[in-house]
Amino acid sequence: MASKHTIATRHAQGIRARFASRFLRSLLRLRRSSNRFGGSQSNDEGIGKRIRTDRIKIAAYAAMARAVGPRRTWSRALLFKLRNRARIHGVSRKRCLVSEKKRITRNKVVATSSEPSRADTLRKLVPGGDSMDTCVLLEETAHYIKCLATQVTVMQSIADRLLL
Repeated sequence: MASKHTIATRHAQGIRARFASRFLRSLLRLRRSSNRFGGSQSNDEGIGKRIRTDRIKIAAYAAMARAVGPRRTWSRALLFKLRNRARIHGVSRKRCLVSEKKRITRNKVVATSSEPSRADTLRKLVPGGDSMDTCVLLEETAHYIKCLATQVTVMQSIADRLLL
């Protein structure tokens, strides 16, 4: 019988592999689209570099959220945010039909001090954190941090292989 650590390690490796393949596909798509338009559209190199950086960041977040899937609140919130961003910027893409769930907002307790609590600060950092109670928030934050660490290791290994 497999231990909990073995199962968790296998699950993390699955997420790492799914993220890496989705992120690399997104990078290839970005490269093809920039080559199709003749590279940077801007004469100012700083602006072109900023746009590329933003697109890579969005591709990394989207790949991670899709690798995790809709099981986690933070991934659903991030995918929703990216989908709305695409609609605002006029980008149309194929979408998977996902059943929409009712969003339950919790009544926030008003703090006596003017300083926000640590939980409120954490809610601002984790995507979708504003609709979570404290226990779920901590669980989702732990998973989000693990996924961000996975994202960093995959991106670091890609950068290391490009430098060789």
